[in-house]
Amino acid sequence: MRLRHETEADRDTVRRVIEAAFGREDEAHLVDRLHAEDAAAISLVAEIDGEIAGHVMFSPMRSPQGALGLAPVAVRPDLHGKGIGGALIREGLEEARKTGASGVFVLGDPPYYTRFGFAPETARGYATPFAGPFLMALELTPGALRGEGDLAYARAFDDLAE
Repeated sequence: MRLRHETEADRDTVRRVIEAAFGREDEAHLVDRLHAEDAAAISLVAEIDGEIAGHVMFSPMRSPQGALGLAPVAVRPDLHGKGIGGALIREGLEEARKTGASGVFVLGDPPYYTRFGFAPETARGYATPFAGPFLMALELTPGALRGEGDLAYARAFDDLAE
């Protein structure tokens, strides 16, 4: 498996991977909007035998300043359970650390994301339509996420909150 940055030439294949992974177009539309709004801070693909097997995207949060949002992460259904999603997330988190991001938020399955260090407690207290047990955060800079104030993803997420 080879992890690398997504290129513009990858976008159609990435779209198909995302649609297959989620069984719908919503997440693929989200990725399209993030690209169109220049809000793809980190966008990685996993290749196996020269074919794209998975994708992950991190986008800058509007609030708290310096944080990123992790969404979506997608792996071709025929390759689930092979560690591709985890490898993409770990690589993305490492890049986020290197770029100086203060923390990362994710909305997802707690048993899956807690293995990467995400915790619902770290996100608790932020005002957001996404609040609840599936909203988690990971501090990359100690003390950066104090659990107070508004939580606002990139504008492309606004339609999802409605």
